[in-house]
Amino acid sequence: MVDWDRAAATGALLVRGGPQVARGEADRAVVDLRELTAEAEGHVRELTGLGQDLPLLPGTVVDRPGWVRSAASGLGVLTGRALPAAQGGPLGPILASGAGVQTGLLLAFLASRVLGQYDPFGGPENKGELLLVAPNVVAAERAMKVPSHDFRLWVCLHECTHRLQFTAVPWLRDYFADEVERLVSGLAESSTDGLAELVGRLPDALRNRGKGGGIAELLQSPKERSVFDRLLALSTLLEGHADYVMDAVGPQVVPSVEQIRARFTARRQGGGLFDRLLRAVLGLDAKIRQYEEGAKFTRHVVDAVGMDGFNKVWRSPNTLPTRAEIADPAAWVRRLHG
Repeated sequence: MVDWDRAAATGALLVRGGPQVARGEADRAVVDLRELTAEAEGHVRELTGLGQDLPLLPGTVVDRPGWVRSAASGLGVLTGRALPAAQGGPLGPILASGAGVQTGLLLAFLASRVLGQYDPFGGPENKGELLLVAPNVVAAERAMKVPSHDFRLWVCLHECTHRLQFTAVPWLRDYFADEVERLVSGLAESSTDGLAELVGRLPDALRNRGKGGGIAELLQSPKERSVFDRLLALSTLLEGHADYVMDAVGPQVVPSVEQIRARFTARRQGGGLFDRLLRAVLGLDAKIRQYEEGAKFTRHVVDAVGMDGFNKVWRSPNTLPTRAEIADPAAWVRRLHG
């Protein structure tokens, strides 16, 4: 259980301020990001063939506290299906408040790094919202010394791809929520089964730790591992597809795309010792690998069967790649295309 109101309040209070920006420059960044989302989505639709009949909508531009509050709200909607507020007994509110403070600390850390996101459970009536974090976009383009307009459009291409994934594929939002519900419910159920079963899995987990995955993943039950594998494969596909699209749109739309990609990749992998340690603890390095593996899968499939052939991934949950197929995209091509 997490008190998401407490998480939002804690994160918004503790998040670091953004870069010092003149008012005129800040206003231009907000207008640019809001307007560029519609332009970017037009390019994404042309490349991917997704969502041709959907309205072209602007994005919502926020500061760091605004992102924290929105992220907490969306996560509360997503996890609330699996963990009703009534759980926890008499100590439930105290435990939820403590978890809310811890989650708020994590959101405050992430809020200084997130450039944007599409939250399928955020926004009015929880129907989805595309967010762009203006101070982080400005800070990144300054640090990398890349053209502002190009970088802002490039970021919008990535986030608009995510928006189309969820808005042009009608079953995806509910499928994702159902899988998260299965995983969270399973973890909550396991936590009530006592320590003995968990300790009993530890020897096998330690023996198999060199086969990939962390100890926490290896300690999962077969049922939990199955759900985890499906979610990991899906998130890797979504992130890699968006990374592929933002580069594949090409220099005719983003003239400095090669320079931006090279510097952005170096920035993702850089940072001081403390930053790298935090990334490892929070799993952000694994997230970077998802971008790379998912983009490699997308590139291989598009090269093999074209964009229309790739778009078979969106037909149903059964046509999504498995975790093994993400690593072996030729296997997915054989399964779907013979």
